[in-house]
Amino acid sequence: MSETAILEVNGKKLEFPVVRGTEGEIAIDIKTLRGASGGVITIDPGYKNTGSCESAITFLNGEEGVLRYRGYSIEELAEKADFLEVAYLLIFGELPTKEQLVKFDADIKAEAHVDEDIKKILDGFPKTAHPMGVLSSLTNALIAFNPTSVDVDSEEEMYNAIVKIMGKFPVLTAWAHRKQKGLPLDYGDSSLGYVDNFLKMMFAKPNEEYKSNKVISEAIDKLLILHADHEQNCSTSTVRIVGSSHAGLFASISAGICALWGPLHGGANQAVIEMLEAIEADGGDTKKYMAKAKDKSDPFRLMGFGHRVYKNFDPRAKIIKVAAEEILADLNLTDPTLEIAKGLAAEALSDPYFVDRKLYPNVDFYSGIIYRALGIPTGMFTPMFALGRLPGWIAQWREMRLRKEPIGRPRQIYTGENARPFKEVSKR
Repeated sequence: MSETAILEVNGKKLEFPVVRGTEGEIAIDIKTLRGASGGVITIDPGYKNTGSCESAITFLNGEEGVLRYRGYSIEELAEKADFLEVAYLLIFGELPTKEQLVKFDADIKAEAHVDEDIKKILDGFPKTAHPMGVLSSLTNALIAFNPTSVDVDSEEEMYNAIVKIMGKFPVLTAWAHRKQKGLPLDYGDSSLGYVDNFLKMMFAKPNEEYKSNKVISEAIDKLLILHADHEQNCSTSTVRIVGSSHAGLFASISAGICALWGPLHGGANQAVIEMLEAIEADGGDTKKYMAKAKDKSDPFRLMGFGHRVYKNFDPRAKIIKVAAEEILADLNLTDPTLEIAKGLAAEALSDPYFVDRKLYPNVDFYSGIIYRALGIPTGMFTPMFALGRLPGWIAQWREMRLRKEPIGRPRQIYTGENARPFKEVSKR
């Protein structure tokens, strides 16, 4: 016998089915509520208690600090897989065989070029343009060069669209960076792996031979894996709701980039560095700022600590903390801002106020440190996040379209004026 939940509205009892996920999550299916109740809806600002879909991609348990992609723990994937393997897993549901991975890599490389006219669009932006705005615009512009809509019932068309965006997106991301830095555009090297090729396009100088750094490459690979998907967050749900109108993959991802841009989402690691720089400018006294963070009457907010979803330690932070330490040791950097970061982290991990509230350094804190150490400008932090999140967005868009989900159309409770007559301008 199936489970049900009963809701009583205006003396009328309504029965709704209960849905259980494979990890024991429980939801009440209220899609018939409005019709059955004569117009009653639920209201949930920010959708904190509302499931917008059923999904087989990512499982997240914030209370216990668990994150899994398609059933695989984030810890195991970060240790044993590379970014392309994880991308394939997220998008297609299973880890690739050797043959599938080789083909996926080759097909992506075959699409790792953009039309020369894209450069004209890039030239139209000033150097001061934020790279996220540039990246969103260029991603949307890809539609003009690939105008045919994807037949989602065709595996071949779907696969071709996926390898196209996986191939072109790193180029657009790197070019947004080079535009800001005033460097000539780099077309990459197809003999390199996905991450090394991206780093070459980012950092290669026209008068020097580019040399890969294994420690840096492995750290960035891990960061991309850790950012690859995170359930129904702001940008992912944006990709799904835009795609639900049958907007194409490129347009949906462009919308996701815009959603990711905000400082409460993908821009958090940029906010971390800006906070550290402000502390440095004020003398670098970490104890002073830890006290300010604990003072409820002080507007100062300690960025990069705690998480909206994780009520325990962010599992991604445990992994990337090690990579951050390896990079700092490998580069042998002396940077006051990075020293402040290490001081804040050490104090937060030992201060009872932060420990009791589980306000531990999160993935944004450590990713900001890594990007800073590599000389990546703060404006590029969020595009780096977008590059990692790309396969998750693709997977979510693909799942939504294959399941033929209905167009997203939230309801509202109107709180404005009641009906009133129009007044001529002379009588207002």
